[in-house]
Amino acid sequence: MISKDPAELLASAQSGSRAALARLLSFVEAGGALHRETVQLVYRYDSAYVIGITGPPGAGKSTLTDRLIVHGFEVGAAGAPLSDIAIVCVDPSSPLSGGAILGDRIRMQDHATDHRVYIRSLATRGHLGGLALAVPDALRVLGACGFGVVIVETVGVGQMEVDIASAADTTVVVTNPGWGDSMQANKAGLLEVADLFVINKADRSGVRETRRDLELMLDLGRPATWRPPIIETVASQDTGVAALWTAINEHRAHLVESHEIDARRERRVRRELERVIAVHARQRAKSLASGPRFEDAVAAVLRGDLDPYRASDELLNFA
Repeated sequence: MISKDPAELLASAQSGSRAALARLLSFVEAGGALHRETVQLVYRYDSAYVIGITGPPGAGKSTLTDRLIVHGFEVGAAGAPLSDIAIVCVDPSSPLSGGAILGDRIRMQDHATDHRVYIRSLATRGHLGGLALAVPDALRVLGACGFGVVIVETVGVGQMEVDIASAADTTVVVTNPGWGDSMQANKAGLLEVADLFVINKADRSGVRETRRDLELMLDLGRPATWRPPIIETVASQDTGVAALWTAINEHRAHLVESHEIDARRERRVRRELERVIAVHARQRAKSLASGPRFEDAVAAVLRGDLDPYRASDELLNFA
């Protein structure tokens, strides 16, 4: 029987138990006391290097990720061979049915029996903090369990996906030829998080126009020491994927040499802490907005003895 003690599970997962790792990630998804115990343990370890893959639905992200796994093992990362890779598939749109997750797993079925590859789907499943907390904590679990590289794939380019992609060290934004309007609509968020752009399905017409639109976005965007390269791929034919993996390694080297990786990870921790504070504040507000004292405050406001702001101050001060 698998233990429910996070410390025992972490030790087992670090020794190679996938069942123990799955249990730890389930704790992170569910929230609660076991989640807190798990987080206290894993934040003592170094983070994995995280590659975020985001872009509109249907852009071919899962097929691209599948091929990146192959090149990752063939080429290695940071000048060293890769012994394992973890894949986190994020589906904020369908936490019960799994939505696109089933498709992700099918497209990665070549790696289903590869002991070097661990694939996990994440959805909200009732955690008050949702994916905003579950994803970074899951990444910490994977890093503590020895994974050097983790690829996070999201289902789209909405604000949730942009937030998740911003948890990555290298973020790859995937689009297709002819999707200029979609890219334009999400320009601000994409420019904020994109380190590399991919035009997938580049065997279709419209590649030149899409590249032009992306170049224009970059010309009008933020000044930076790293200009995101634009890589053309046909993932289903494994065309251009090797060049993409090379570009990911080059970006990683740039981050290390410029010390930007430290600054980036500090910003990430600041965002994560802000989100945790916000979640706890909502929990506290929910508890204050019930019970006898809250009802007395409502009655006092109705009588005109208190205004809502003073009533709020009194409730908060009492707590």
